[in-house]
This record gives sequence, C-alpha cells and structure tokens, in this order.
Amino acid sequence: MRPTTSIIHIQRLRFAPGKTTLAAKVVHVLNARYHETLRSTDGSTPDIATFVPMDGYHLTRAQLSAMPDPDTAHARRGAAFTFDSAGFLDLLLALRAPISSDAPAITAPSFDHAAKDPVASAISVPNSCRVVVLEGLYLALDEGDWARARECMDLVWFVEVDEATARRRLVKRHVAAGIAKDEEDAGQRADANDLPNGREIIAKRGKVDEIVISREDAEWRAEGTEERS
Repeated sequence: MRPTTSIIHIQRLRFAPGKTTLAAKVVHVLNARYHETLRSTDGSTPDIATFVPMDGYHLTRAQLSAMPDPDTAHARRGAAFTFDSAGFLDLLLALRAPISSDAPAITAPSFDHAAKDPVASAISVPNSCRVVVLEGLYLALDEGDWARARECMDLVWFVEVDEATARRRLVKRHVAAGIAKDEEDAGQRADANDLPNGREIIAKRGKVDEIVISREDAEWRAEGTEERS
C-alpha cells in the first residue's frame, strides 16, 4: 500500500487568468526537483506530480439540454450548476484512498474545446503520483459537493485579479478564441455570464491557504501551456 496522494488546488476564477500557467509550472518544478534529487534524467523514473484541470467536469451539451430550462443552462455554461460536482468529488475521494501498487491508474476527464464536450478518462493519475495539482473554477466554493471536495485538499491557492482588468482580458480572449464574433459580443458574454460567476465564487469562497495576485508578465509562462477561458 502507498500513502494517499497530496492534493493542491489552485482556485480558478472565471475572470482571473494565470491559473493554468501557475498550476503547470508547479507540476513542472515539482517533477524537475524530484528527478534532480534522484539524479534521474533518463526517463526511467516516473514523475511524482500530475496536473488535473477541472474543465473535464463540465456537463455535456446533452445534459444541459435535458435540464428543466435548457436555454438558460446553455447560456450559463460555466456557472457552478453546469458542472458535475458529484463526479469531481468522486475523483477526490478516489485520490485520497490508499491503493495498492498493482491497482489501475485513477482517471479523470478532459475537455475537448473543438467538440465542446468532456472526454472521459482522458487524464491518468498513475500509482507513482504523490502530488496532484488541480485547477478550476469552483473548487473552493463553500457549498454542497464542492465543500466536501475541499476537505480532501491539502492546500488551496486563490488567484485574484480586479474585475476591470478581468473583463478586458476576457473580451480579448473570447474574440481570439472565436467564442465571440467581436468585442461587443465578447463584452456582453462576459457581463452576462463570466463576471457573475466570478462574483459568486468570491461571495461563497471557503477558506484558502494562499492568495496569488495575477499580474501582467508575458515572460512568465510554462512551456506548452495555454490559458483557457
């Protein structure tokens, strides 16, 4: 049997860029230092840390369409009620349970932005992993399954940015990603969905261990990462 996995969560405000980059950097540094300590550079030693974003726990478009008010569900996709909080809690409970060395890897879904739906079992957390870094919107939300999931985490970091800066970044990102046709459309989307979601996160935020201020720094980026909206 091995000890349970340590879990670090980086709270991801819908309107606070930098969470994916920070989470990926934390995992990269942990693995690099681990291999350096072991003097392992040939790839024979597995990594000690794994990154699991929360995007895969979006409800599918079919699930949104089956809701009592599907129009609102689709329009508010990204709000807390459009995520599978119970499924995410199951992941945390599985990560916390001691497992034997011959047990299968724990898997989590990812999100296919082209298909606009989750992909089941796309992320693997192997038995060799001792640290899981999570990144997502509502993982410090102090209610329901989110609060129970928070109890499974060792540390919670909260990435913070002022709302005016956040709106400007959102508008730019939505246009660049093709989510909105122009800046006016992107602004309406941010005002109607993204920013209200962020205010809910702040209002219902549980205890966090560290607040990280999001700053403009083009050079501070983990190789191979891309911020998602």
